[in-house]
Amino acid sequence: MTVTDIDLSWRTPAPRTGRYLEISLMRVFVTGASGFIGSAVVPELLRAGHQVVGLARSDASAEKIAAAGAEVHRGALDDSDSLRAGAAAADGVVHLAFIHDFSDYEGAVKTDLRAIEAFGAALEGSDRPLVVASGLLGVARGRVATERDQPDAGSGGSPREAAGRAVTELAGRGVRSSLVRLAASVHDEGDRAFVPRLIEIAREKGVSGYLGDGSRRWPAVHRLDAARLFRLALEKAPAGSVLHGAAEEGVPNRTLAEVIGRHLGLPVASIPTEDTDEHFGWLGRFLAADAPASNALTRELLGWHPTGPGLIDDLDHGHYFDTRAA
Repeated sequence: MTVTDIDLSWRTPAPRTGRYLEISLMRVFVTGASGFIGSAVVPELLRAGHQVVGLARSDASAEKIAAAGAEVHRGALDDSDSLRAGAAAADGVVHLAFIHDFSDYEGAVKTDLRAIEAFGAALEGSDRPLVVASGLLGVARGRVATERDQPDAGSGGSPREAAGRAVTELAGRGVRSSLVRLAASVHDEGDRAFVPRLIEIAREKGVSGYLGDGSRRWPAVHRLDAARLFRLALEKAPAGSVLHGAAEEGVPNRTLAEVIGRHLGLPVASIPTEDTDEHFGWLGRFLAADAPASNALTRELLGWHPTGPGLIDDLDHGHYFDTRAA
């Protein structure tokens, strides 16, 4: 018997209509449950009354998941059998894990696609939800991306576009699938991604650099706001939905550099585009993307209202610059 076989539902106002939706408590299989975003999604789901089963590859991950109050499912992102088993035993899946190995990014993307295919095989025909995390960089170039934007195959847009299409296409196979495109910066204490690396580079180079004229923009969202969006998507996103996890449309690269320079007491300078790779390394390809994004349709569809601090405010809290937390 699964959780949805028991009468554990509550009524919540439907977005825009004022009518009520029935939301059933679920047993949710979460990949990336011990990661930066997952460690916020798990308690968000538990507080809402859902049961959570987290995928754990290592003993350390298993301990973190258990300490958060969730069950542990041992397996790995490249183990399709373990993924299918976890999904088959659940009422819904939230797929957050991604192998952030930028030395083999193509391989990481292929692993992600195979994981989505495994979930689709387990959930097909069940109308159970599958919520998959993706990214906003590369969805649209030099303009504000909306949830309706779909990169063309082979267009040189987002490297994860094939996985995104696979998610939305599962809606036609009886899966209540939704794709959450996350902002380039999901920020909060414990962040180890793009912004911390930008700070490290500034320390290493002795200058807080921005690319070109500094006008390229990154969308941003606080981790707790992102966690709330994943819960809402799991509970009520229609099949085939594309959602934007971006609270801020776009923070200019130069603004980031100026805040970092102020906190580190370093000069702020433009880095010529021809020196991108030499100065920024692997981060340069992401800094080169001008990727502002709207969240208007996501707000309207799910009633998602971000309340966390913006990226600049979060940087000004100081925890990004505390070397003791590194």
